[in-house]
Amino acid sequence: MSKVSSTEKNKRRRKLTAQYAPKRARLKAVTTDLKRPVEERFAAQLKLAEMPRNGSKTRIRNRCELTGRSRGYYRKLRLCRNQLRELATQGLIPGMVKASW
Repeated sequence: MSKVSSTEKNKRRRKLTAQYAPKRARLKAVTTDLKRPVEERFAAQLKLAEMPRNGSKTRIRNRCELTGRSRGYYRKLRLCRNQLRELATQGLIPGMVKASW
């Protein structure tokens, strides 16, 4: 189980990312458009740098939905390996059966 502060920080980052995503995408499009003047692209780059860092998608850490564990994370199920095994043995994940012989 991870610290509550870590999971809460990650939730705030997800919220900020969703909030700033459209503006960030517009500014990134301006900075990569080579047909625009250099001054305009540079100004867009400066505005992008002024935005909050936690608004960037790369700041989000993948964490297990149940425990908050950050390591051994399966993206498709949004679970860590420990919880995946536990739920699979209980038969709670459709189509997944733990091998035993």
